[in-house]
Amino acid sequence: MPHKPHVLDYEAVTRSGMPGSFGRAESNQLSEASWPQPEPHPEQDPPTEASTKQAAARPQGKTSRQATTIFKRGHAVSYAGLVLFTALVYFRPYELFPSLKWTSSSAFWVALGTLIAYVPTQLGLEGTLTIRPREINLVLLLLLGGLLSVPFALDRSMAWTGWVEFVKVVLMFIIMVNVVRSEARLKILILLILVISCWMSVAAMNDYRMGRFNLPGQRIEGIIGGLFDNPNDMALHLVTMVPIAIAFFLSSRRLLGKLIYPVCVVLMIAGIVASFSRGGFLGLVCAIGVLMWRLARRNRALFLAIALVLCAGFVVLAPDDYRTRLATTGDGSSVQRQNDLKRSLMVLVHHPLLGVGMDNYVLFSNTEHATHNAYTQVGSEMGVPAMLVYIMFLLSAIKPLRRIGLDMSEAGRRSRLRYLAAGIEASLVGYMVASFFSSVAYLWYLYYLVGYAICLRRLYEASQSPQPSAKTEQNDNRVGLEPRSSSRIGAEFS
Repeated sequence: MPHKPHVLDYEAVTRSGMPGSFGRAESNQLSEASWPQPEPHPEQDPPTEASTKQAAARPQGKTSRQATTIFKRGHAVSYAGLVLFTALVYFRPYELFPSLKWTSSSAFWVALGTLIAYVPTQLGLEGTLTIRPREINLVLLLLLGGLLSVPFALDRSMAWTGWVEFVKVVLMFIIMVNVVRSEARLKILILLILVISCWMSVAAMNDYRMGRFNLPGQRIEGIIGGLFDNPNDMALHLVTMVPIAIAFFLSSRRLLGKLIYPVCVVLMIAGIVASFSRGGFLGLVCAIGVLMWRLARRNRALFLAIALVLCAGFVVLAPDDYRTRLATTGDGSSVQRQNDLKRSLMVLVHHPLLGVGMDNYVLFSNTEHATHNAYTQVGSEMGVPAMLVYIMFLLSAIKPLRRIGLDMSEAGRRSRLRYLAAGIEASLVGYMVASFFSSVAYLWYLYYLVGYAICLRRLYEASQSPQPSAKTEQNDNRVGLEPRSSSRIGAEFS
């Protein structure tokens, strides 16, 4: 009988308090009365009337199983809300189709419904509103820093509005890392954004081909508004998706995946070229370099040299206007960015503790522009402590991914988790480089990437959990819990 692939899912692990769970020990969240009591030995005294009544008062296994099923379905509702919210935020159908203008506020209502479904379900499953890995603590500190900066802002209403928008980002980030509990859920979420990225790249190439340059400097405007109308921000997003698409290609064992993922990579790289973003080019080079370095266990220098040759070939085959822009460092755009960088550093030095308030740097800029740098954006608007927290937030997500890759590399395992860990790590490095030229610290790009990293880390930790005994699984069944066996692990990325 052929082996049936299992589903990689840490649902049971996180609720059992077994090693590998990043949540708090949940085993003590079931009352003592809900745990099965040992049956009396034949030589022991028969059960008393009091013990019989106590046993009758305990919840039956069927009832517990029903409650668990309800909670799991509740997280399925939360996950469905997260996917729908992601589609609305990234795709923004109401901007593309005038007939859907009435859905312009739909993202808010979907987020609210997702939160309403998430809170009772999470409390019922784990007894806490969220797991508390280091990234959650750091992003909450960053949120606190933004709130403390509001009273000291020059325009408090602007700072308050910016902080409220950032609250939405943090809430959905927290929901993501708690709700995406299986390999399938993680892949669906990433594939959704990958599809949107490819469509965005095709539109960018078409605009470039047709000469639709709607921005100064003969540059295209992203077809999707909001996050992607700025070509530099669009390029940054595409940079973060290229390594993940390559990881999917390397881990795929199906012919369809081997054919589709390379097409996605080519489309997104072409989209980066059409954006004419110099920061996007630097981010892409660094991301591909890190990916090659992580995946090459031997002859790393050779693979890195191959990556550099490919990048050189990419530049040679790119349009002449693109090569000219890459070689230009003294144009008006570059000079303006350098001036804003210096100005933001000066503002940071003069307001080192709490900054000038979220979204308030434009009031201090000589040209009424943003900082064009995510790091000085946080430092000038929230203060130096918040900037350090922001950098720690980035690095704390990268370190465990590196550990996953090293562990699997040393064991000689060509696992899909190893490929995806390398892909997400390269994406984060690409973000760190490209965001040096964009004011994106409060936007969704980074928080989705870190969310992927946390979810992957929890899946990996669950896969390392020891095999429980048959008696443990029997006890789980008696109280309505799912079996805690690590044999549920193993579904392939396709």
